[in-house]
Amino acid sequence: MSITYYNKFASYIITKKYNLSILFWQLYEGVEMPKSKGVNSNQESRRLCLEFVNTLLWHASEHPEETLHSYADLVTWAQGVRLISNRAAQELLRDAVDQPAEASRVLKRATALREAIYRIFVALIHEKSPAEADLAELNNTLTKMPRGARIVKTAKGFAWNWDVDEDALDSLIWPIALSAAELLISEKCKRVGQCADNRGCGWLFLDNSKNRSRRWCDIKDCGNRAKQRRHYERTRRHT
Repeated sequence: MSITYYNKFASYIITKKYNLSILFWQLYEGVEMPKSKGVNSNQESRRLCLEFVNTLLWHASEHPEETLHSYADLVTWAQGVRLISNRAAQELLRDAVDQPAEASRVLKRATALREAIYRIFVALIHEKSPAEADLAELNNTLTKMPRGARIVKTAKGFAWNWDVDEDALDSLIWPIALSAAELLISEKCKRVGQCADNRGCGWLFLDNSKNRSRRWCDIKDCGNRAKQRRHYERTRRHT
């Protein structure tokens, strides 16, 4: 299996030698990001790392709700956001059955990475420095990526490419870490926002509004609730 990372277009591909389209994720501007069909699919974040962070619902509340209870859930999520094909998902699930301890370890690594990425961006949203431990968690994942990186010519230009073990259950984690790294060093980092819902929605998103005025995960969800609450308060004051 090889991993290809398109820096220019900010997209990721994982392929096996006999299948050149197993994993494809489009993140570049101007392209509609596919809506998730996995365990957490009610909004779009427009960046793979943010989409992954949002697999923990009510992230900013005292009682967050986990959606990744097993390695199978992780695969389902990856399949839902079109990170992997149906065929690749089935292969990973079969490998997980044969390697239950490794599958459990990978899930723990994935959720630890998720929380580190979440805390890093929340700190930046509040103009604070991310904790060294969280940066270390992200860097630790990046340093464990396969060696032997090389530049390859593609139909869209040039790309980074790594060869990896085709049975590696943790291959799903690397594109997420790369997505976070890419976002952190880009100008778009300043546009990462968090839902302002006072119940603790905590959803992270990329604010593409001209004046960076986005406040909600979705105006039809938390935004609508806030609008109704303001209307109720105004009505009560005038009664």
